[in-house]
Amino acid sequence: MALDAYIYEALRLPRARVRRSGGTLADLPPYEMLGQLLGELGGRSVLTEVVDDVIVGTSTPAGEQATDVARAAAQWAGWPDNVPGGVVSRLCCSGLDALEAAAARVASGLADVVVAGGVESMSRVPMFRDDPALLTDEELGERTGFVTIGVSADVTAVQYGFAREDLDAYAVESHRRAAQAPHSEAILAARCGDSVVLEADEGARPDVTVEQLAALPALFGEDPSWERVLRRLPEAVRPSVGLHTIATAPQLADGAAAAIVGNASAAAKLGLEPIGQVLASAQSAVRSPLLTASVTSAQEALRRAGLSAPDVDVAMVNESFAVTPLLVQRELGLDPDRVNPHGGALAVGHPLGATGGILLADALAELRRVDGEVALLCIPAALGLGAAMVVRRLR
Repeated sequence: MALDAYIYEALRLPRARVRRSGGTLADLPPYEMLGQLLGELGGRSVLTEVVDDVIVGTSTPAGEQATDVARAAAQWAGWPDNVPGGVVSRLCCSGLDALEAAAARVASGLADVVVAGGVESMSRVPMFRDDPALLTDEELGERTGFVTIGVSADVTAVQYGFAREDLDAYAVESHRRAAQAPHSEAILAARCGDSVVLEADEGARPDVTVEQLAALPALFGEDPSWERVLRRLPEAVRPSVGLHTIATAPQLADGAAAAIVGNASAAAKLGLEPIGQVLASAQSAVRSPLLTASVTSAQEALRRAGLSAPDVDVAMVNESFAVTPLLVQRELGLDPDRVNPHGGALAVGHPLGATGGILLADALAELRRVDGEVALLCIPAALGLGAAMVVRRLR
């Protein structure tokens, strides 16, 4: 049974590459990135008068993303003092986690209108800025199976029979699709002061070739965490050389996304008609360090929605290394043309906690473009985690 959880608006900023010299959005703190979206959403309806909460996902709640970036962004946007806000953090799945929490709140009657999404400024708050114990506590690392995430991707590729050539070919196609993608109506141009600084995703390279990628060195073949992999997964096979490269790993990016989630009664309060409905969602986990929970979460979300692969018109599978979409596509039997039709993180970046909201906004925009009905979103994460959501377009 579908949830009483509807999407009334879904917006995102363009994804901006992280550069050593300073990325395009590096001058924007995360609360301002998210605040620009909240300001836009607040100006489109009476949202700020009726919203019950703001729930934001961020993978690294440290530095400028610490101390409740959701509340900070709402205040930056000039929202009323009585609008609360909070943060969820489930690594790369954080954005989908925030959306799921919002859907659960409104469907259960604990709230009528919740704004949910995510933000990540990898330029200003790099990965591991929060100094996690997993990096330094050997016993905790052994108990959790924490390894370099690229090693997880390599061991998964070997286990499921994907060769280096498969990964490289997928990356080339991701860049081709991203370079040819139409402008998404879900994108709000990012501003710095009075100036527009970015209007579209960065990073796609239309001229990249398989031959160029084949010449790149593997990144993770000699990583010391392989020893932990073999202790955790005795049946695992370590490849003679690594498989994933800088081109088949997700690009670092800055980004933010926000959606208005409400129950059916919220339409009258907002003066808006819903554009989509959350049919189901799922969180799952597998034995770490495998990177396969995107498959199990997607399967469970589809089961809860009462749907199967042929029902999926668009699948937004985060390109958390090239192996992820290849694996989800094959294990679920999805049509390759419907999986990431406009490329993904290999080409235009993965801003961690923002990605779930980005996938939602893009999925609804793409469903409108192709006159489709059902979209599947899924993301894997470190520690064997995965999240998925199934949504239906209403208009």
